Amino acid sequence: MDVKLKKMFESWLSQQRIDFVSPEAAKAYHERVTRIKDVIQLKVPDRVPIYANIGFFPAYYAGISPEEAMYDYDKLITAWRDSILDLQPDVHGGSAIPGPGRAYEILDYRLYLWPGHGTPADTPYQCVEAEYMKAEEYDALIQDPSDFWLRTYLPRIFGALEPLKNLDSLASIVEMPFTSAYLVSYGIPEVRSAFEALLAAGQEAARWRKAVATCNKSLLEAGFPLLTGSSTKAPYDTLADTLRGTRGIMVDMYRQPDKLLEALERLTPLMINMGVTGAQSAGRPLVFIPLHKGADGFMSDEQYQTFYWPTLKKVILGLIDEGLVPFIFAEGTYDTRLEVVQDIPKGKTIWHFDDTDMARAKKVLGKTACIAGNVPISLLSTGAPGEVKEYCKKLIDVAGKDGGFIMTSGGVIDKAKPENVRAMIEFTKEYGVY
Repeated sequence: MDVKLKKMFESWLSQQRIDFVSPEAAKAYHERVTRIKDVIQLKVPDRVPIYANIGFFPAYYAGISPEEAMYDYDKLITAWRDSILDLQPDVHGGSAIPGPGRAYEILDYRLYLWPGHGTPADTPYQCVEAEYMKAEEYDALIQDPSDFWLRTYLPRIFGALEPLKNLDSLASIVEMPFTSAYLVSYGIPEVRSAFEALLAAGQEAARWRKAVATCNKSLLEAGFPLLTGSSTKAPYDTLADTLRGTRGIMVDMYRQPDKLLEALERLTPLMINMGVTGAQSAGRPLVFIPLHKGADGFMSDEQYQTFYWPTLKKVILGLIDEGLVPFIFAEGTYDTRLEVVQDIPKGKTIWHFDDTDMARAKKVLGKTACIAGNVPISLLSTGAPGEVKEYCKKLIDVAGKDGGFIMTSGGVIDKAKPENVRAMIEFTKEYGVY
């Protein structure tokens, strides 16, 4: 485990693949990655590191709309690159947040509303929650998750892919006599149109990916590292967010708890693999895990320890076993969960808190995990620079004591005041020196 992690950190620190714009940029890159590495391992760095959790903020900062960022890739590159170069945080989340709007159009994406397509052009996107998996479909998911995704889930969230429900199971292809019968469904005109839509969307997504890579590469060359190598999800959230929905899974905890638990266990290795594959390919050890339905108020402590934490812990441990660092974003309030989630290996994770009491988080988790957060996005959006500096000072004094702390906003920044974001970053650099 430690050998694998050491190799992943060495890969992240390696400068051989990066054509830096100057020796100063190379030096800054190494210092920034080392700063993050040190706080993860609960060492005291030279100063508190700063992560820019910027969401759609670069679009507003550049004077373009979120819709433009999702459709005009040149504007996307310029806005995200220039905002990071101007504000100069230690690490950032890259420019992939605005997805390829045209690809979503081609597929008639129904799971989300996005700027200019369901939400106003000057706002971010929004999930449309519903029961995209029915209560009686647990057995189909448990038996073959990939088949369920292909022939049931995708036809429900993409209008253009609805014909895929006419396909037979891939398990039908076991030898020639069965294969020929299976191939017939691909001759259906509607099915052919679905695959043509996928190809067209894939081509558009490739153009978007090239733009994202161009932007991230230019920032790397300027000395600004990406924070994460991949993402994954808690198994419970995988089911609750976009399959069963919040209401559906809450009912399932009472009506069919055994099926729910079986499905969570079935999804766990898939979520581990999702995080491992991306991070190893990127050569960066951090795996982003946003937590949605486990916050205080969503379920009781008993339910959390029955349905949520056991499989999330397995995902965390599975990633750690592969030499990776789970970067866990605990959205909402996690005050009642802190004693539970401390049951993890020391110096191997980051817990990014949104609205959690940071003094308690430091007290409970401080000797086990690096913590990050939690400058309120409401403060960054409506406050004044002096108020932001005062909040950051308290965070550094309490959560930053003896290292193990990353300064960042509690949630994703969108329409924050630029002067407040700048105050958070610049004050941390000045005051957060050890």
